[in-house]
Amino acid sequence: MDTSGKTEVVLLACGSFNPITNMHLRLFELGKDYMNATGKYRVIKGIISPVGDAYKKKGLIPAHHRIIMAELATKNSHWLEVDTWESLQKEWVETVQVLRHHQEKLATGSCDHPQRSSELDRPGRKRKWDEQKQDASPKKPQEPKPTGVPRVKLLCGADLLESFSVPNLWKTEDITQIVANYGLICVTRAGSDAQKFIYESDVLWRHQNNIHLVDEWITNDISSTKIRRALRRGQSIRYLVPDLVQEYIEKHDLYNSESEERNVGVILAPLQRNVSQNKHSNPTA
Repeated sequence: MDTSGKTEVVLLACGSFNPITNMHLRLFELGKDYMNATGKYRVIKGIISPVGDAYKKKGLIPAHHRIIMAELATKNSHWLEVDTWESLQKEWVETVQVLRHHQEKLATGSCDHPQRSSELDRPGRKRKWDEQKQDASPKKPQEPKPTGVPRVKLLCGADLLESFSVPNLWKTEDITQIVANYGLICVTRAGSDAQKFIYESDVLWRHQNNIHLVDEWITNDISSTKIRRALRRGQSIRYLVPDLVQEYIEKHDLYNSESEERNVGVILAPLQRNVSQNKHSNPTA
């Protein structure tokens, strides 16, 4: 296939992945097929970036478990990888910062060697997060890129797109930077009207050419929330998550009524930060 003149693209998905499911993996396949089919792009990589523990979402289990499950889920993929940078940050990191981080890595040619958890190579041994060093493997010479530095684009579901309207969850300037400087590849679902949502948002409408809506014709309603609920009730999750992920969950008894109570009553990190910043910028409000 002649790839000259095509823009190389890296798909980046941020989220809890609590746990990672087959639906998360399908998002990447759908996004890749769509972008490649345009004839303008060539997807060269997909990156899964689990959020750090500081996000403080209800029921969010420790990041090292979520990272390992994501690595197990992508173990046999030739183009998907798991990145730990976001999850290793002490404080919650805005999505636009994660996008910027990966775009800068691409620009410096330091993104070709993903770090994988020692759990995969040495079963039973706990991962030492504080000793992990990023980009420790030797760098290979970069081959010339026909269309310059690959572009990072945010891969998401319709729920993330719709969350842009939740008060204090996103900063307007962050949304603008995401859609203007990077772009969205949004996989829609039954019952959602992403096009209408774009129409109702001035920011999204202004940058609609950088928002790619992907129809999911083979309906898949798997969600991490439903997986956790099934596990709490002792129900099977087979064929909903990769087999290795199911085995890991069962081995470590990751999801139960106790785990679902994690961060109960704690304000979600972006809400806490954005509300605080709004108060400081409007002291008389």
